[in-house]
Amino acid sequence: MFRLVKFLLLGVIGLAMSEAAVSGGVGHYGFGALATPSEIAGWDIDVRPDGSGLPPGSGSVLEGEQLFEQKCAVCHGTFGEGEGRWPVLAGGNDTLSEDRPEKTVGSYWSYASTLWDYIHRAMPFFNPQSLSDDEVYALTAYVLYLNDIVDDSFVLSQENLAAVEMPNRFGFIPDDRPDVNNIACMENCIDPASIAIAWDSTELGVTPVEHFRPNEEKPAAPTAQLALVDPASGKEVYERACFACHGSGVAGAPKTGDKDAWLQRIPQGRATLVEHAIQGYRGKAGYMPPRGGNSQLSDEEVAGAVGFMVEQSKAKDTQL
Repeated sequence: MFRLVKFLLLGVIGLAMSEAAVSGGVGHYGFGALATPSEIAGWDIDVRPDGSGLPPGSGSVLEGEQLFEQKCAVCHGTFGEGEGRWPVLAGGNDTLSEDRPEKTVGSYWSYASTLWDYIHRAMPFFNPQSLSDDEVYALTAYVLYLNDIVDDSFVLSQENLAAVEMPNRFGFIPDDRPDVNNIACMENCIDPASIAIAWDSTELGVTPVEHFRPNEEKPAAPTAQLALVDPASGKEVYERACFACHGSGVAGAPKTGDKDAWLQRIPQGRATLVEHAIQGYRGKAGYMPPRGGNSQLSDEEVAGAVGFMVEQSKAKDTQL
């Protein structure tokens, strides 16, 4: 019986494919649909070194500085120095010939168009393609400024981006070597069992925040006194270092002002919330990296930012 059913099913599929091939041409099996112009436009967003593909718009270094602090510094550092294991964007000049070169936008990238294209399609990491074209121009201008490629009065636009000369613009040549097969060889490798990720901490399971040996002690818990830090002092820190995640609610971060999102968190007490923010914490909804991924923040600054978010997010009758 099973063989009969299987035979009949294959026959029906074969007939359907034959009919589809006849009606749609060779290689057409009746699946899917032709992409519409709007669907193609959604994917066709690449930008070329000569400026092809750039949309109209502009952005200044000063505008980019404000955007960078809000949306980028939490991962890439205030001056592009990189936080934790997130990419370094600035510096690294004259290091490409060293054993461990620092490959940054300024030291390694050949074209400014690559920077615009990458920011446009992939940043911010937690909310890609959320930036307007003018914001992308401004952020690109600011990263170029961090690398001393443009001055602080520079305004980047569709018209002048292709004219920006990158320090490593002559650093790449066509690779005409023939393809070869190579057998990987690894010797004297460290025992994988001796490596652990701190508190199982990664950003969305992708980028490790920090590593430690199994016998390494974790940092001491912050003192409860930090819970008394004035929340008013945390607004500036929040806007500079926390807004990128807590302003939009991405990556499981409770959105500031969303009372429902904070309903189960606030009753834990501010001391516990501050401890989680300083040391890092993984919950069911997401992961909070230590100090929000910004290792430069002091305990007091983190406590102030937590207090500010709590004050903005608690119900009117909540005492904390």
